[in-house]
Parts: sequence; C-alpha cells; structure tokens
Amino acid sequence: MQINITTLQFPDDLSEVMKIRNEVFIKEQKVSEEEEYDEFEDSCIHYLATVDNIPVGTARIRKTDNGTKLERFAVLIPYRNKGVASKILNEVLQHPWVTNQENVYLHAQISAKGFYLKHGFEETGNEFIEADIQHIKMFLKR
Repeated sequence: MQINITTLQFPDDLSEVMKIRNEVFIKEQKVSEEEEYDEFEDSCIHYLATVDNIPVGTARIRKTDNGTKLERFAVLIPYRNKGVASKILNEVLQHPWVTNQENVYLHAQISAKGFYLKHGFEETGNEFIEADIQHIKMFLKR
C-alpha cells in the first residue's frame, strides 16, 4: 500500500479534500455543513492523502492568534488503522508553520485522543463539545 501526501493551498483544487470531509464529518459524524466549512478554508494549508492514487484522507493547518492549529483530520473508513492518519500527521509536523511555532495545538475528538497522545501531544483543560462531539484540547510537547 503506497501512501502519498500532497500539500494544497488556495487556489489549488480542494474538491477531493472536501469530498473526504463531507463523507467523514457530514455523513458519518452528522456535523452540519455550516460548522464543517468555514471562512478559513482559503487561508489554510490542506493535506490530501492518497493510497494507490485514490484520495482517502485529509487534514489542514492554520495560523491563529494562539499559534498553529491542526484541524479536520479525516480518513475514510476502509483506510483507517492502516497508517494513513500517522503519515498525514507526520507530514503536517514537518511544515514550517509547525516547526517554527512554539504553540501547536488541536481539538481532538475523544475517540482520537490516544492517537494524538502516541504522536507527542498532551491534553490540556477539560473536555468540551464542538459540533455535537466530545473533544479535548491538546498541544504538541516540545
């Protein structure tokens, strides 16, 4: 299984990224389109994972007033637990927005907390609800 990661940025074609997010967040997790797609799409760096040239996963990063936020990690069901998310995250962690930033954080769904803990993140604060899903804020240990 060959996993490739492509970096995309406005005005690149994000249609494959959006298809994956639509499948995972809107259809599978019942997140509303209004919550899923936001005003930050054009200012983010997006990642597209392909397996044998089939689009299967995505993520994005953006600069915020609090540092660099990692967001919208999604992998299609048939490709989960096969190293796709790890490959995306490892690619994201090499981006200058991450390597040159002291504060790198994300809002992890509770079901994904263990994944991020294994990749060097720590929990901070209390659990909270975002898009009707339980989350925890996590930051990258340096």
